[in-house]
Amino acid sequence: MSRRGRAVAISIVILIVLIQVLPRINSTYTNWLWFASVDATSVMRTELLTRIGLFAVVALLVGLAVAAGILLAYRYRPVFLAQPGMPDALARYRAALGDSPGKTVLWVPVALGLLAGSVAQTGWQQVLAFFNSTPFGQTDAQFGIDISFYAFELPLWRSLVTWLMVAVVLAFLANLVTHYLFGGLRPGAREGALTRAARIQLVSLAGLFILLKAAAYWLDRYELLFRENATFTGAGHTDVNALIPAKIFMFSVAIVCAIAFFSAIVIRDLRIPALATVLLLFSALVVGSVWPLAVEQFSVNPNRAEKEREYIARNIEATRAAYDIGDDRVTYIEGWGSADPNPREAGSDVTTLSNVRVLDPNVLSPTFTQLHQLRNFYGFPETLGIDRYTIDGEMRDYLVAARELNPESLQANQRDWINRHTVYTHGNGFVSAPANRVNEIADDAGSDRGGLPNFQISDLEAINSGQEMVIPVTQPRTYFGPLIAQADPDYAIVGDNGEGPREYDTDTEQYTYTGEGGVPIGNWLNRTAYALRFAERNILLSSLIGSDSKIIYDRDPRDRVQKVAPWLTTDTNTYPAVIDGRIKWIVDGYTTLKTYPYAELSSLEAMTADSTNEAGGRVLPDEKVSYIRNSVKATVDAYDGTVDLYAFDESDPVLQTWMKALPGIVQPRDAISEELEQHLRYPEDLFKVQRELLARYQVDDPGQFFTNDAFWSVPSDPTVTSSIQNPTPPPGGPAGGPAGAQAANAGPVEGPSQPPYYVVVSDPTDPESDEPSFQLISAFRGYEREFLAAHMSASSDPDTYGDITVRVQRPTEPLAQGPNQAQDIMIASPAIAEDRRLWGETAEITEGNLLALPLADDSVLYVEPIYTQRKDQDSAFPRLLRVMVSYDRAVGYAPTLYEALRQVGIEADPDVVRIDESGEAEAEAEDAASPTAATAPRPAAPATGGTDEAARAAAVRNINQALNAVRSAQGGDLSSLGRALEDLQEAVDAYQALGN
Repeated sequence: MSRRGRAVAISIVILIVLIQVLPRINSTYTNWLWFASVDATSVMRTELLTRIGLFAVVALLVGLAVAAGILLAYRYRPVFLAQPGMPDALARYRAALGDSPGKTVLWVPVALGLLAGSVAQTGWQQVLAFFNSTPFGQTDAQFGIDISFYAFELPLWRSLVTWLMVAVVLAFLANLVTHYLFGGLRPGAREGALTRAARIQLVSLAGLFILLKAAAYWLDRYELLFRENATFTGAGHTDVNALIPAKIFMFSVAIVCAIAFFSAIVIRDLRIPALATVLLLFSALVVGSVWPLAVEQFSVNPNRAEKEREYIARNIEATRAAYDIGDDRVTYIEGWGSADPNPREAGSDVTTLSNVRVLDPNVLSPTFTQLHQLRNFYGFPETLGIDRYTIDGEMRDYLVAARELNPESLQANQRDWINRHTVYTHGNGFVSAPANRVNEIADDAGSDRGGLPNFQISDLEAINSGQEMVIPVTQPRTYFGPLIAQADPDYAIVGDNGEGPREYDTDTEQYTYTGEGGVPIGNWLNRTAYALRFAERNILLSSLIGSDSKIIYDRDPRDRVQKVAPWLTTDTNTYPAVIDGRIKWIVDGYTTLKTYPYAELSSLEAMTADSTNEAGGRVLPDEKVSYIRNSVKATVDAYDGTVDLYAFDESDPVLQTWMKALPGIVQPRDAISEELEQHLRYPEDLFKVQRELLARYQVDDPGQFFTNDAFWSVPSDPTVTSSIQNPTPPPGGPAGGPAGAQAANAGPVEGPSQPPYYVVVSDPTDPESDEPSFQLISAFRGYEREFLAAHMSASSDPDTYGDITVRVQRPTEPLAQGPNQAQDIMIASPAIAEDRRLWGETAEITEGNLLALPLADDSVLYVEPIYTQRKDQDSAFPRLLRVMVSYDRAVGYAPTLYEALRQVGIEADPDVVRIDESGEAEAEAEDAASPTAATAPRPAAPATGGTDEAARAAAVRNINQALNAVRSAQGGDLSSLGRALEDLQEAVDAYQALGN
């Protein structure tokens, strides 16, 4: 190579180093600084050392194998003499190799070794799990081996065999090509096509490959236990009785074939290994493929239900154990549900009725934003959180949200680098509202009053003004959160730079971050590193960065937990809780496996998809698992970003394995404070996974499992799938008439699954108790049907956490209505349809979550709030306008829950079921009769006081009640309609008497 050529080559190498190597070094350095900021350098150190070790081992294995193949072929090359007059096409290639091919072709084994090592190092978790394996104490049903072998050991054994096979194949190819170049292999030669050295080397490598193939056949037997079949996961009749014996036979044949190849080292006849190869291929075709196929077609298919019975039973047992849905966790209440529900007894369920959630966290984020955003750069997530707090000795569920900085809302000069990354750095406050209350009852869709959450604010203004906070917060500033993390790039530069506070705190004050979190960037090395990481020269040049400045990034709580514990899968839903006066994000972490024998192998993404995430947002990874545990509860401090991991399920062998591999990262369960434990809730994603599986694996009998006739289905979300825009009233009259019956018998509605809901209800395991229980609930419908098949709930209470109760509906007629049937019946009601038609002209109508609430009389009450907001106005926001209920196919519809319950025959204490803070509407309606009864409700007498505002509001509510009664009576007899019209006239007269 010329001098100029060498200069160009050197320049190219330097450029490659700058482009490829330098960023990786910089990334490693900044990652080390980040892990140091969260006291988790041991995680990065262990991962880095394991990756380096795995890279080195595999790179050396492959590189040395290829180098040995080349050098051995060259060392024992024949003395090659060109024949006069005979062209030698390979002469120039041999000349290029020169006297020392090692120097010339060194790049080949080096390149292949580096490539193999870079691929292999990604399996670092397999290595750590292998060397820290923890026994399960359970064995598989086929081989009787502890589950830990499949979970932690088998994956590495398979990887080891695979990489050895790769090394042998590459060495064989390298040896073959080298022999060909130097004459050890001469295709077409009549005699001596292979030299003795070439024969020995090639058959030895081929024999090694066949031995490794034998090992692969041996391992294949175990992997059959978690392969997917048409009906279930795991080895079936064909696998056990044909494939496993075939694998053993192929293992034996491979051993014999390997011996045949090695025999060619001393026996010059290559026909022996050739025959061995034919034998191996023929055996693989006949024994490995044709025989199992014949067994499947002629023995299993005609009698599959009976043939697979034993193996389906194995699958049922293993799936229940792997997904923690066995009898030790799940309590079934069979024959639940009354054929003739008693509304009076249902009204005695004070705990459930007093905590009916009328505020939907998936709907009211705009309401939180419009009423308590404070500044344009603050915001709330699209879906609010649900948690419970005990206030004045009473536990309630609350809508909760941290008022975070929303980078997407920054406008104009706020997007300047200085403002975006050094001024607007944090949010302010914790905003909550009782989920079963509004400030006051809304009158109509055109009014701005009523139907709003009863907000509880804990922020800087409350602290500075000395206001008493219902949920006290001592540090309301939020530097970490999912909304803040939407910034691109996601970082803020904080801390004292010697020039005084500069971060926006309030309109009159600036603030300087004093937390422990963040990476110091006061020195030039760190500033340069982060300037390169974020490709931002201002980090290097800005005078705003001082010796005590810090940079905070990776601010999404889930990402922080995932980074500290890379072996975890984090739940898609995180929520803020006030713990010891500080706002902390609570994150659920899962341990998962793909290799649990006989357990159902399912996609996490598919099992957790529902109507709340179909339009986008964070979802679980699209990977298949056969084992899951909520083994870790994690918290991330919203102020300083501190990550704390707690071993929640200490019996989980996967968690124990990783706690041995990375000691000191996960704290023991007894480190969870009592206050934190009160805010831990059963995770939604785990519930969805278990719900999908329980729909099938509640079946005990393998025969029923095979026929699917006892399966359930997760209902589609009725508020999404139903046709609700201005529905036309059916000709059959009210919902209870023929049209309602037709809707009740409708087929399944296709659409996204209905999500589960957090509610406060009576304890399902102790119905006699009056103590409220925080539950995550969901309904099941019949398989490809719409009737209610079962009801599932999971407890989040500390004493019964994780206990799952499944109420199985009685199988006799009449069948209980399912969620979609209840939805159809409600929206088919003439009163509801007419209101929607009138409101739809000026307002947008949103249906809230349809709650299926089990009551004391073994029946289900469906409750669905209706929200409205003005059309075509950016400042509009949803507010609660009406409440719909359905009970035993009767429909209630009113501004208050009390009135709606009265309409379906459930008598309850108005003070117990009130949904507004004042309770005036319920008290005024206490003597009102149900519009569906023989007599329409009589309006309460207006309060005295002439122009008194309360009396006027009461009169308006009386008119609305009378109007609802008229609408309800339109489908009945004329006498009921006449009485309703008289009551309406009385209500109007009473209103006019106030002097309006």
